[in-house]
Amino acid sequence: MRPVRIDPVLETPRLRLRSPRRADAVRIAALCADLEVARTTARIPHPYSLADAEAFLASGDGVDPALEARFILDHPAEGLIGMLSFFGDPAPGTEIGYWLGRPYWGAGLMTEAVRAALSWAARDWGRTFVRAWRLDENLASDAVLVKAGFLYTGERRQTSVLSRGEDLPSRGMIWLA
Repeated sequence: MRPVRIDPVLETPRLRLRSPRRADAVRIAALCADLEVARTTARIPHPYSLADAEAFLASGDGVDPALEARFILDHPAEGLIGMLSFFGDPAPGTEIGYWLGRPYWGAGLMTEAVRAALSWAARDWGRTFVRAWRLDENLASDAVLVKAGFLYTGERRQTSVLSRGEDLPSRGMIWLA
């Protein structure tokens, strides 16, 4: 496995992807407190508080950079607008997950961020494929993944969605470097 830069910074035409900082907690809490953001993900609870954001940021302490990477999406005019992460053991398949604050939906920003992060994952992190699971009802996430080059695997499962306290159908997708 290649040595991994602990604190990568990725630049796109409209965004800067960087590692999370403790100072990001207030903004993360504000954006994730929106039920419409939380309900599109599996792992964001609702309600979402500053304590949740602080606990999430603390959970990144000591993470093995060979196994997990977290990126804040910084917009030059807006600051923190979302987050993207890779997680899981590379052997069965590193997964990607992300969220974007609702005021920034529909502008192609997440697609831009995902493409940049996948290029980094292949070039600098040595990943030859990345997996994703998207809720059947989340057509916006489907569009992001398809535009970034993901393909459907045919796999289906029930995914536990914290914000709703229920399991919902989701589809498996894969990106090949």
